[in-house]
Amino acid sequence: MHLYAIPLIFVLIGLVLYAVLAGADFGAGFWQLLAGPGERGAPIRDYAHKAMAPVWEANHVWLIFVLTVTWTAYPSAFGAIASTLCVPLFIAGLGIVMRGATYALRAGTASVREQDRVDLVFALSSVLTPFALGTVVGAIAARQVPTGNAAGDILSSWTGATPLMIGVLAVANSAYIAAVFLAADAHRTGRHELEEELRRRALLAGLVAGAAAVAGLIVVHADAHFLYTRLLSGGALAAVIVSALAGAGTLALVAARRYELARYSAALAVAAVIAGWALAQQPLLLKGLTVQQAAAPHDTLVLVVVAVLGGGLILFPSLALLFRLVLGGRLDHGEEPHAAAPAAGPAQLLAVSSAGLLARVAGALLLTGFGTLTIAEAGWAHAIGICALLGFIVVGFFAIVPAQLAESE
Repeated sequence: MHLYAIPLIFVLIGLVLYAVLAGADFGAGFWQLLAGPGERGAPIRDYAHKAMAPVWEANHVWLIFVLTVTWTAYPSAFGAIASTLCVPLFIAGLGIVMRGATYALRAGTASVREQDRVDLVFALSSVLTPFALGTVVGAIAARQVPTGNAAGDILSSWTGATPLMIGVLAVANSAYIAAVFLAADAHRTGRHELEEELRRRALLAGLVAGAAAVAGLIVVHADAHFLYTRLLSGGALAAVIVSALAGAGTLALVAARRYELARYSAALAVAAVIAGWALAQQPLLLKGLTVQQAAAPHDTLVLVVVAVLGGGLILFPSLALLFRLVLGGRLDHGEEPHAAAPAAGPAQLLAVSSAGLLARVAGALLLTGFGTLTIAEAGWAHAIGICALLGFIVVGFFAIVPAQLAESE
C-alpha cells in the first residue's frame, strides 16, 4: 500500500459512515414527508423527530471529515470538484442548513399549522440534500469532472443520466436505512403498532432501493459504459455481489423482526456499494488524474495520517459512547426501554486486564507507527505504520475506558 492511497481510504471510510448514519437521518425526514397529514401522520413524524435528537448533529462530523481530508491530501482534485460541482454542493449545503434550522425551530412552534410548515421544510431539505450529494458522486463516477479550476460545465456535469440516477439511489437508500433503524428503535421502546408500520415501510423501501440499484446499472450501461464494465469485473464485482446479498439479507432480517442484525447488514450493503465504486474507479480519482498525481507532498500526507489517527483516539470513543447510550435507551426521555440490557462489550471484558500493560503496548504501537511513517520510504513499511497507529487507538481506548466506565457506573 502506498502512502498516497491511505488518506483516500480514510475518505472512503468517512463516506460509508456518512452515508449510513447521516443517511438514516435524511431518511427519517423522508418518512416525515410521507407520514400523512394531520393526526394520522403525527406518530411517525414525532417519532422520527425524537429518534434523531441525540445523533443528528454528530453524524455530520463525517461530511466535515471527508471534505477536510480530501482538501488537504488531494488539493488539486478537491479544487476541481468544488469548482465544477459548485451548484449541487451549494444545494446540499443549503439543505443541511435548512434541516438544522427547522429541526431547532420545531420546538418553538405555537400551533399545529406552524409545526406542519416546519416539518415540510425539514422533510424537503432531507430529500434534497442526499439527492444533491448523490449527483456529486455520480458526476465523479461518470468522469464528468475534469482536472482544473471550473474546467467542467457547472450544469451539465451533474445533470446527466448517471449523476441523477445516483442521486435518486442515494435518497432511496437513505429512506431504506432510516426505516430499518426506526423500526428497530420502535421495537426497543415497545411501540409495537409503530414498529409494524415502520417495518412495512422498510420492506417496501428495500424493494424500491433494490429496483433503483438495478435501474442504476442499466443507466450506467447506457451513459457510462466504461464504469459499467469496471463494476462487473474484478474486486468491484465482488463488492456489488456483497451489496446485493447484504441488501437481500436485510429484507429477510426485517421480515423476521431481527432488527439489530438488520442494522449491520444494511450498513454492509451501503459500504459494499461505495467499495465497488472505488474499486471500479481506481487508479483514477478524476478524469485524467490518478490518485498518485492528485496527492499532496509526502510530508503533508504523513501529517494527515497522523492527525486522522490522533483525532480518531478522541472521536471514536466519544461516538461509541454516544451510540451505546442511544441504543441502550439511556437517552430516552421519559421512556423505559423494553429490551434486555446489552451484554458486556469488549471494554468490560478487558477491564480485568492490566491497565499498565495496555498503556505500555499502546505507547510501543505509537512509536512504531510514527517511526515507520516518517523514516521509512517503502510501501510495506507505511502499511505497518498505519496498522500500528490503528492498534494504538484501539489499545489506548481499552487502556483508558474500563476505569471510566467503572466510575460512571
